Amino acid sequence: MSTPGTQLERKPIEDGTLELLRELLAELGSGSAIEELDRRRSSAHLERDLGLGSLERVEVLLRLETMFGARLPDRVVAEANTVGDLVQAVLKQESDVGVPAASAASRYQPSASAASPGEAPSAARDLAREITEAESLTEVLRLRVRAEPGRTHIFLYEESGATRPITFGELYERATAVARALKQHGLEPGGTCAIMLPTCAEFFWTFFGALFAGGIPVPIYPPFRADRIEEYAARQAGILRNAEAQLLVTFRQAEPVARLLRPRVPSLRAVVNATRLAEAPREAWLPGVPGVAGRPIEPQHRPRADDIAFLQYTSGSTGSPKGVVLTHANLLANIRSITEGVSLAPSDVAVSWLPLYHDMGLIGAWFVPLYAGFPVVILSPLAFLSRPERWLWAIHHHRGTLSPAPNFAYELCVRKIADKDIEGLDLSSWRAAFNGAEPVNPRTIERFTERFARYGFHREALVPVYGLAEATLAVSTPPFGSGTKVDRIEREAFEREGRAVPTALENTNALEFVSAGGPLPRIEVRIADAHGRDLDERREGRLLFRSPSATSGYYRNPEATREILCGDGWLDTGDLAYLAGGELYITGRSKDIIIKGGRNLYPHEVEEIAGRVPGVRTGCVVAFGVTDERAGTERLVIAAELRDESGRERVAGEITRLVADALGLPPDTVLPLPPHSIPKTSSGKLRRSETKRLYLEGQLGKHQAPAWWQVTKLAVRNAWPWLVTALKRSSRRGLEAAYGVYALAVFAVLCAPLWLIVSITPNRRAAASITKAMLRLMLVCACVRVCVEGRELLKDFRVSGPWIFAPNHESYLDIVALAALLPTGALFVAKGEVEKMPLIRTLARRIGHFAFNRSDPQARIEQSKIIEDALQQGKSVVIYPEGTFTPEPGIRPFLLGAFKAAVDTGRPICPVAVRGAREILRDGTLLPKPGRVTLTIGPLLVPQRGGDWHEIVRLRDAAREIISRNANEPLL
Repeated sequence: MSTPGTQLERKPIEDGTLELLRELLAELGSGSAIEELDRRRSSAHLERDLGLGSLERVEVLLRLETMFGARLPDRVVAEANTVGDLVQAVLKQESDVGVPAASAASRYQPSASAASPGEAPSAARDLAREITEAESLTEVLRLRVRAEPGRTHIFLYEESGATRPITFGELYERATAVARALKQHGLEPGGTCAIMLPTCAEFFWTFFGALFAGGIPVPIYPPFRADRIEEYAARQAGILRNAEAQLLVTFRQAEPVARLLRPRVPSLRAVVNATRLAEAPREAWLPGVPGVAGRPIEPQHRPRADDIAFLQYTSGSTGSPKGVVLTHANLLANIRSITEGVSLAPSDVAVSWLPLYHDMGLIGAWFVPLYAGFPVVILSPLAFLSRPERWLWAIHHHRGTLSPAPNFAYELCVRKIADKDIEGLDLSSWRAAFNGAEPVNPRTIERFTERFARYGFHREALVPVYGLAEATLAVSTPPFGSGTKVDRIEREAFEREGRAVPTALENTNALEFVSAGGPLPRIEVRIADAHGRDLDERREGRLLFRSPSATSGYYRNPEATREILCGDGWLDTGDLAYLAGGELYITGRSKDIIIKGGRNLYPHEVEEIAGRVPGVRTGCVVAFGVTDERAGTERLVIAAELRDESGRERVAGEITRLVADALGLPPDTVLPLPPHSIPKTSSGKLRRSETKRLYLEGQLGKHQAPAWWQVTKLAVRNAWPWLVTALKRSSRRGLEAAYGVYALAVFAVLCAPLWLIVSITPNRRAAASITKAMLRLMLVCACVRVCVEGRELLKDFRVSGPWIFAPNHESYLDIVALAALLPTGALFVAKGEVEKMPLIRTLARRIGHFAFNRSDPQARIEQSKIIEDALQQGKSVVIYPEGTFTPEPGIRPFLLGAFKAAVDTGRPICPVAVRGAREILRDGTLLPKPGRVTLTIGPLLVPQRGGDWHEIVRLRDAAREIISRNANEPLL
């Protein structure tokens, strides 16, 4: 209960907040919202009752700070739901009244803990060469850490305003600790790990931690809007199911929503708090910079170039999620194209506020600086949206040279930044302001350049770019310093015939498209018609591209993959474009084009025109076509969100008039909608297809239920699947336990007579035959089916034997399977610990198997000699090159003993891939589970005569590669 003092303190703040909101709503023309505010007062919902979206909330935040002299956290923009929440946020802050006002420059000065990175030191030539030859992203980080562990890689702006430096060494150290923790939570090599985190330090080590653990990171966007929880959960559950996510790493506030997803995602083993994950104990391998104390810097997992680096889910994913498969080879190929095409240098400094779950923020703003060796300054998207000037001040203080953003960000800076907030700003260091991820508006470029020219910004620094996730990131960019090129073309010829005919500057009805430049190195583009035939310059068609960075397709979505593959390595972008003078002009999405009366209408142009009408919310207009069977064409439908629904008729009429004047035809339907009716993607793009679907189903603009009701429905809806899953899991566990007890009983019952018979059998070969027969009987009685692939190769054994069999080691069970199925008389090389196991010791001694003490160097020398003698006597040998087994899947590094013996004796190596034994009897478990073991024999590896050390290594690598492929397990 509040004290009287608290009530007295709260009332003036509450009254001031209500008055502030009335003024803002009056400016927005929201008469009905003012009535709701007066009626509900502190309980009024900012979005549902007052229609205040994210941009309006930013304005409220700034006005509250001015009114009360308080410094409110950025999270208030996203987390405040009611007027009372705003009041409470002000109450929690310490007033700054009486403190001299700081200048704009000093207000956004980085904290003293992080000096400006300045000009990065030049990388050593050998380091640069090694990085250009690296085959994986983890290898790039490993090389950076080895050469410069104490160098700052990231300057992270935290919510408090402090700037946290993250060195290459800290990133590696923390990621390695996280990798161990992820494995303990059940992440397997090749398993997917979803990362649902905002911009924070934990994101960086979780991403590389997943890679170091052998997993596949899957960045997804975290929930920000409380009133969209139900929609969010449905969309993310589809992504997690498609990715077969084993773990979901998230932050504390999102844990309840994340746990609601678990019943919908059968593969999900755990929801992990990123903060607790980051607290995993670390090995202090960096006692001082720059030394590494002689310890090797090796990640636990060494991926190959064609291994998946991560899955990039397209932001519009709904019922059929599309996760773009990007390998390390794809990733590095695109990064190398960017560094060459954009002429990046170690002296560059990147600045970004883009979300890390988006390809432009993840690859363009993080991986490219990591590869090229220059620092990156990172702010959160919320920090930018709440105060756009923070982005520009970060460029000023760190002397940023490169910074990417979508078109709306440049527009936001023009409209929302006051002159007083950028006094003393210097943007002269900014040499490349990349503009991409959404259509580039020529008027935005003009407005931004004009506004910030007096702050040192150069017009030629604005660089429109084009790319897509299916190409990893970037496809084309203009040459640096060339400026923005705008192509003005005749509307009639383009809309009816697809011909981009240049027109005079005086033509007020012209269409305008911005050049995205030419393709980057090693990327090819072409324009094709519907039948795949190449089109001439200045003819609009489908944009196709081909590149080493092109994805192989969508994860577990063959149907969507087939739609983009065009043969001979070409991929369909889904965009329409034309080429002129070797430069690319993007005209729109092929599926979004509206064909009305034989004319091609472009949604983004219609939306821009409708968005000019007063009362329409900025960036909240969607235009789409709906088939009209009677007219034999499409109807033009425009959906627009309004600031105040009381002006519906006026706004609809004004939109109709403006569109008719600009395009020469009116829209068929104009839908004035309440705020937040139009769906958007995680990166803020309009979801036209989803808007059209909602319109056709009569659901567009329907009232959203409160967040608490959505969560309740979600929980109730998930209760039954959760109960069914729990019952199935309990039943399965009970049956598995019963089977495990039965299987152990079978082995126990049959082991006693086997031990007795072998003990009294004088002949070694007879003992081996009896053991083999008895082990087969055990497997049959225990219902363990063993399949042998490549059995025909064993027909040559009698002719070309003896061989050295080299299997991978998954479990104690694979010893039983191999002894039961491999040729009789093959001798196993076992570890010395078998001497402590009575049954196995008896079998080993009677049959003639070898047991050696692995920790005794002298014994290892004797082992090599005894094995060679056995091979010379015509006896085959079974050697486990891994030496041991663990619960986690993956092919571990091979010891060289077996391959040295092969070279020294000239005997062939027969790789044997074991698959399934680990799932039946995993290390550390007592009861076996039902399952099947598959043994894949060969192909045979014959050593070259007179081979040396290189031949030993060649045999080892070849055998390991064969076993990895046949066992379907990654190389570790």
